[in-house]
Amino acid sequence: MGDGSVDGRAGGPRADSSELPSGSTEERAVLRETAAARRELLRQAAAAKAQVLRQTAVTRGGEIRSTAVAKGGELGRGAAHRGAEIRRNMRNMDVPWARCAPARVARETILQFGLRPLMALYTRMNVYGRERFDEIPPPVIFVANHSSHLDTPTILRALPLAWRQRTAVAAAADYFYNKRTVANAVALIFNTVPIMRRGGGGVGDGAFDHVDRLIDQRWNLVVFPEGTRSRAGELGRLRSGAAVIAQRHRIPIVPIQIKGTHDAMPPGRNWPKRIKGFFSRRHRLEVHFCPPVMPQPGEQPSQVMDRVRRYLEDGPAAEPLQSPVVHEDGANRAADETQVVVQAS
Repeated sequence: MGDGSVDGRAGGPRADSSELPSGSTEERAVLRETAAARRELLRQAAAAKAQVLRQTAVTRGGEIRSTAVAKGGELGRGAAHRGAEIRRNMRNMDVPWARCAPARVARETILQFGLRPLMALYTRMNVYGRERFDEIPPPVIFVANHSSHLDTPTILRALPLAWRQRTAVAAAADYFYNKRTVANAVALIFNTVPIMRRGGGGVGDGAFDHVDRLIDQRWNLVVFPEGTRSRAGELGRLRSGAAVIAQRHRIPIVPIQIKGTHDAMPPGRNWPKRIKGFFSRRHRLEVHFCPPVMPQPGEQPSQVMDRVRRYLEDGPAAEPLQSPVVHEDGANRAADETQVVVQAS
């Protein structure tokens, strides 16, 4: 009995130990299958969520693009409509009474007894080339560089009296003619006429009809071809509207180089200043009337403005570009031009 009891006691543990590994393996297998199934469910859920997010992003992007395109088209149509409206109303924007005799007397009084002494507090002006007006028949197109609101009164003060009283100044219609009171004021003081400075450079849409009538009445016209004041004081890109007008009327362009106005009253300032405080030296202004530039038949407006640009950059001392020789077929041939000069010599 003693042996049997021992064997029985020994057999019990062996039997238990043989059952534990089998049960543990089955449990591990079940756990692995459960974990795998759960991972698969998570993966499918993540894939479905990613697909939903992608579809939402695509839909959202399409909506944003459609909105942007629609808004851009609306802004473009609004700008085009605004430009067309300005061109149609250009005749109504003009202030013709500012060119009548009483207005000219009032303007001369303002310039001589108002602006002149006021500007003299901050600037001193030297004018060069006024003798050219003894040889140039009016009307002409004055083309000047533009870097300050002082440019217009400086040019008008520099002109001889007879020329000043028959000179109008092209002013941006979208800047000076938004309000009738401002338009009347600048027209009276500076004899301005509205002109499109961008998006309306064509001459066949009525935008220049009032300018054409003005020149036909033998008025001179001051044009700032940069379209806006130079922020750095350097000459910017020149638009060709002045050359187009000069070619249409077969009149010369007189370049005007202005120096010193940018330092005296740069863009952003509403009042001129002296060099270092009110009791310091005044700014020196220079106005150079350069030799006239006559557009040639068939010459491109951009070529005319290239010749004008040399004077605006270098002044009267600039060597002008040779105007191209235009043949019957309208072609510009530099080689033929050289041959003609050699033969003439």
